[in-house]
Amino acid sequence: MIKLYDYPDCPFSQKVRVVLAEKDLEYERVLVDLRKGEQKTPEFLKLNPYGKVPVLIDEDVVIYDSTVINEYLNEEYPNPPLMPEDSAGRARVRLLEDFADNSFTPPAGLVLTELNKPEAERDGERVRRYQGDLLRVLGRLDVILEGREFLVADLTLADIAFVPRVLLLPQLGVETEPRLRNVPAWIARLRARPSVQVLGL
Repeated sequence: MIKLYDYPDCPFSQKVRVVLAEKDLEYERVLVDLRKGEQKTPEFLKLNPYGKVPVLIDEDVVIYDSTVINEYLNEEYPNPPLMPEDSAGRARVRLLEDFADNSFTPPAGLVLTELNKPEAERDGERVRRYQGDLLRVLGRLDVILEGREFLVADLTLADIAFVPRVLLLPQLGVETEPRLRNVPAWIARLRARPSVQVLGL
């Protein structure tokens, strides 16, 4: 039985849960309460020395980092495939996943943090700056999506990397601008997938 150590609101844990659902894999979830610092316990640090979720255990294999976990799951459980067969296509997926993890998920998280503060304590300028960062990423994705349903051919790990935060755009105060012709339909396609609906976003 696969075991996933995760925290429900962590976007990187959510990435992995979408892949597990796409592949219809049964697994046991183990809550690691980040608010209580459970990711820093000696027991958890034996699984991931960086003290971060998610961590996946499959038989005697222990893997951390959502990107590495998802590639492992795709190789170990190949149906349905979430990476292209050609090396160029796989490289594109990896670049786009890296783009999501480093240029989209962090500013989205910073906006969420600010908006969760009492209104008097929010840094409005910071919120607007990070919202602008998100819109710039969406503009780039809109170009990539021209003539495509997903970022690279069919649904891949690249699309899934954007799911946790792209579905929260309304909560982040980010509206898809009229100039974005392709992004809204892409988001709708992602939202319609049963694997994404399990997140309850």
